[in-house]
Amino acid sequence: MKEQDMMPDGILENRIRGICEMRIEFDDSLITGNEMIDTQHKELIDRTNQFLAKLKEHAGRVDAIKMLDYLDEYVEFHFGEEEKLQEEISYPGLAEHRKKHEELRNTVKELYHMLNEEEGPTEAFVKQVEVNVVDWLIRHIQGFDRSVAEYRFIADNADRI
Repeated sequence: MKEQDMMPDGILENRIRGICEMRIEFDDSLITGNEMIDTQHKELIDRTNQFLAKLKEHAGRVDAIKMLDYLDEYVEFHFGEEEKLQEEISYPGLAEHRKKHEELRNTVKELYHMLNEEEGPTEAFVKQVEVNVVDWLIRHIQGFDRSVAEYRFIADNADRI
């Protein structure tokens, strides 16, 4: 099975039309079952969608940087909260999860670099957002973040299982 096949239908349909039409829909495939994580994911997806909308409007360099700042700010907050939760529950996959978070942080740095080198978002920039932000975020939530939520649920309900 391809990674794309695991994505929500709304994204695959929009991908055919191109990145500028892409939106992430928070559907059942992105629910972890942990209220805090799910609420933060909704905000993260909303900010990502706002960033994509700016790209669709052919935002200039300054607007793209502002939207990337807006997204980056929440990414840092969310990753901090997620990692703190994992520490609290002694999640055994914390080190690997931190490495995955570092991947997105590096992508954001690359996006800043691309914007600083160009007049505004280029086709290569948009492709980078598609593959290394949108796709990464969906795969990460469906895999890594669900595992954390499941681990916490099992730990919190050990006496019932």
